[in-house]
Amino acid sequence: MVKAKAAGSGFTGFPKETFAFLSGIAANNEKAWFEAHRDLYEAGYIAPARAFVEALGPLLRDFSPGVQFAPKVNGSLQRVNRDIRFSKDKRPYKEHLNLWFWHGDDKGWDTPGFWFGLGPKEVQLSVGMYGLGKERLDSFRQSVIHPRSGRALLAAVAAVGKAGDYEIGGKTRKLLPRGFTTDADRVDYLLYDGLYASVKLPAAAAGKADFPVLVASHYKRMWPIGKWLLDEVAG
Repeated sequence: MVKAKAAGSGFTGFPKETFAFLSGIAANNEKAWFEAHRDLYEAGYIAPARAFVEALGPLLRDFSPGVQFAPKVNGSLQRVNRDIRFSKDKRPYKEHLNLWFWHGDDKGWDTPGFWFGLGPKEVQLSVGMYGLGKERLDSFRQSVIHPRSGRALLAAVAAVGKAGDYEIGGKTRKLLPRGFTTDADRVDYLLYDGLYASVKLPAAAAGKADFPVLVASHYKRMWPIGKWLLDEVAG
């Protein structure tokens, strides 16, 4: 059970301004609307997100001591601006509030972490690694086929499954990678190019002061997969 230590962080729940901004940017994804509603962006997006990161980060360290967080844009708060340089989708702004809690000295995606997405209607919580780069992918596959770490993977997935109704994601391939095979009970994981657990919650839950405790409790239940990745793949 996650201890309630969010008091004193200043977080009292995501306010109505958060959902007004997210609904507004979804309906009017253009610079003119954003510039006209910068006050709403600051009050509903930036300020409560910073307070939430400050509240949630210490709770995560109760069971994942090495996790890193920073309550600022380009820290745990991802930029609201979308990178549209190489995308066919030219909408300039994200329509969700996205947060990231990571491991290691660099705030990159090459180690497992906790990510958070708040939209007008739901919250998505995920733990693990969404995509594995070439080096990490090879390390992941070697860990899947190794008897000890392979059994540890099965135990981690089973622990998450026992803890709640969590989705296990990352399976993208249809054919086994060349040169890799293993026992039938875990060969399916060689079809994964990432590995993560996730769950969705109603957005209404985000408006409550104890929301960080609720989020941390879900992250804790999903953490066995993140810990396996941290120990066996990214370590």
